[in-house]
Amino acid sequence: MIHLDAVRISIPLKKKFVISKGEAAVKTNLLAIINNRYNGEASGSVHYGPTIEDIESEINKGIEFIKRYDSLSLEILEKINQFDIHPTAKAALIAAVLNYLSGESKRYPWEILSLGTPVGIKSSMTIGIDKPADMIEAIKNSDYPIIKIKMGNEEDVMILDALDQIKGKEIRVDANGAWSCAKAEEMIFHLSKKGVKIIEQPTDVEFIEEWPHLKGKSEGVELFMDEGLNNLDDYKKYNAFIDGINIKMEKSGGILEGVILAQQAHKDNKKVMLGCMVESSVGIAQSVYMSSQADYFDLDGPLLLEDDIARGISYNKESISVDREIIGGPKLRRDVVEKYITE
Repeated sequence: MIHLDAVRISIPLKKKFVISKGEAAVKTNLLAIINNRYNGEASGSVHYGPTIEDIESEINKGIEFIKRYDSLSLEILEKINQFDIHPTAKAALIAAVLNYLSGESKRYPWEILSLGTPVGIKSSMTIGIDKPADMIEAIKNSDYPIIKIKMGNEEDVMILDALDQIKGKEIRVDANGAWSCAKAEEMIFHLSKKGVKIIEQPTDVEFIEEWPHLKGKSEGVELFMDEGLNNLDDYKKYNAFIDGINIKMEKSGGILEGVILAQQAHKDNKKVMLGCMVESSVGIAQSVYMSSQADYFDLDGPLLLEDDIARGISYNKESISVDREIIGGPKLRRDVVEKYITE
């Protein structure tokens, strides 16, 4: 018998997380749990949402849909993928069902979908928007060799000026669509001179057709689309103007659509990054499962939290690895989860 629950959790962050369009000191997400054992996580965007109430409503719709079936299978996973609910809720349910299929068959989750074994995953670590001096100090003192800097305010130029002080680290930049076209052109030029090769969402989605012009002769820079890229239709609309895509499970609706996006992007000679929201290792698990399909990783969500709520996915600075016990997905640390359950 299949039993599903939706549990709301609120986890404090180690430090308030600020981007150009929002901030959070505590992150409230939802866990979808099958038979008190197999888990998925729904995490909305700090800025774009959806609200936790909307996620919960959508997950409950999905739970009622799944209850129609006496057993779960890969075919049911495909049916859930086609069910009309918000992608954030769908991603959590897809994860829980995939982990269920893994646990019940004693096979690794990526094997269920005929994907390669997760190896060589090296994630960036995000530095949120703060006072420029504090951001530079945080970058210098970070143990992580790959740093993603959030930009998108009037003090960006002060960060730009200080990048020459940073040695021995790969710097990436994410503007979250906050730059005007004029500022983006200027920043891309100067960032390229500082050795930055990856820039996410330099402008709002409405200006993406301008990206090749904004990039100009900065041939070493790759411009990645994040905001506005949710599914294959979005990709087909914009792929001619971008160098790569950032796939997040919460936007694509889970790993099945994520794999389709990644494979099409590679066919078109585009680069693929796997990203995340502010979420635990339960939430990033699907991205880890499909890591063989990606070129870059930004899966630091669990590192931003005061506590990770599960075990099975491990970090050693920038390197992410899966434990042998990952069959069935990450296992909740019950004593930790109980501290953060909210009504």
